[in-house]
Amino acid sequence: MNFTSNSPEHTHAIGKALGSCLHKGDIIALQGTLAAGKTTLTQGIAEGLGIEESVTSPTFTLISEYYGRLPLYHMDVYRLDSAEDFLDLGVEELLYGDGVSVIEWSEKVMNELPETTICIRIEARADGSRTIRIENWPYGDIPV
Repeated sequence: MNFTSNSPEHTHAIGKALGSCLHKGDIIALQGTLAAGKTTLTQGIAEGLGIEESVTSPTFTLISEYYGRLPLYHMDVYRLDSAEDFLDLGVEELLYGDGVSVIEWSEKVMNELPETTICIRIEARADGSRTIRIENWPYGDIPV
């Protein structure tokens, strides 16, 4: 499934639509270059989960937790050196817990994620728009 976003607001809206469909135990692997829009999409996902708190990139904290309809575990593995470092954070409890996990820079840890992981690739294009590719989405059409 592919979307084109022409603004940060549209990326946020796509994320909100995704978040409204998510269920307990869903894992989203976000991929894309620096400033592609991963955190903006996650902010929309949080809103779709009913989270009112401001969501920021957990680059230095590695994992942030937010609470709404379901808990959101927002992870950023950019600064980790290996998948082993990821597992050493104790992420299994979060990945297989009661909430939704969103992992930025997931390319580094894909081998540690289950086959059911929803993979979202965001590509910034020269005209400023974004192509958002969603793979392994189990819930049919996304109401964007």
